Order: sequence, then structure tokens, then C-alpha cells
Amino acid sequence: MEIVKIGSVTPNPDNPRLIKNEKYKLLLHSVKVSPAFMLMNPIKVDLDNMILGGNMRYKACMELKKKEVPIEVFTREHAEINNKARRKEGIKEATYEEQCLEFIIKDNISFGDNDWDLLANEWDYLPLQSWGLDGFPFEDVELDSEELVIDETHKTIPISFKIKDYEEANELVQLCKEKAFCVGSIVIEALKKYSKK
Repeated sequence: MEIVKIGSVTPNPDNPRLIKNEKYKLLLHSVKVSPAFMLMNPIKVDLDNMILGGNMRYKACMELKKKEVPIEVFTREHAEINNKARRKEGIKEATYEEQCLEFIIKDNISFGDNDWDLLANEWDYLPLQSWGLDGFPFEDVELDSEELVIDETHKTIPISFKIKDYEEANELVQLCKEKAFCVGSIVIEALKKYSKK
């Protein structure tokens, strides 16, 4: 890791990651009040100092008029370490440039899921939402009975639910996941809408 002048780093014009509105404000605030976290997770760049991971943090640093940023360079030596592991596993090797593209995508993927029960019961005293954690509200929310209609390939499936607390909402999401419906954001939006009433 090294600290460099912010002008020596180039944002990636092909960055597929976006951040908007409230999320961006949360990121700005985080970069402003927790600068040590940037040192722990520096902006990842290629050999030309073009950003592979951290474009949004870079944008926040620019807006905050930071003069320097921490970076970590993905080198050809790193690419060779990957290729050595790939050879061992019988997987096709990738060029440095291909691995840079791979890094851009993998850096933006969340491989894990949140344990909502643990978060609701053990982390509820922390300002998780103001830290940018998306999901169900952690306080008890009383909602009226609603019917959620899901249309997938011209099939309409009504799902009636009455949500009294997080556990019932989680069960609904699990049911939808088991049925292979992509409705997580619909359910979350419904919860947000009705929790404001």
C-alpha cells in the first residue's frame, strides 16, 4: 500500500459500478469520518494507476477535495500468483489484462448473505443503516395485510402476508427465494413503504 497524489490515479471509464443519492451521501460521510478505513482498504489500481476497485471511493475523495489517496497496485506478479494456482487446479491461465477485468467484476460482487437474525438481535444497538447496510428495518414494524403479486413469464402468483416483525418478513423472502422468484427488492420496498405509515 502506498499513498499517492489523487491526480496520479485515473478513474476507470468502463467501471460497471454505480452509487446514487442516499448511498453516495453515506459513502461521502464514511470517507470523511473514517479515513483509516481507506488505509485498511485502499483503492486498487493497475500498473497504469487506473482504478480496478474503488471508483466510488475515489469519486468521494475528489468531492471531499482530498489531496492524496491510498492505493494498492495489482501487479504482474499478482497475476502470476493467480495463474500458478489456476495451473494447479487445471484451470486456464489468464493474461494480466484479463485478470484486471476479472478483478473489476469480482471486487463488486457480494458473495455472502447477511444473517438478519444475528444482525437484528446482536448488532441492533449499532447504527447499521447509517453505515449503509441495506435490508429490513431492525425495529419492530407493524404492517397491514397485503397481497404481493409476482408476474414471472406471464404467471401471476398471489402471496398474501401479514408482517408483524422481522421473522415473518424473512420467511417470506426465503419462500420467494425457494420458488426462484427475484422479488427481494419488491418486498423491501413494500416494507419501507408501509413502515412509514
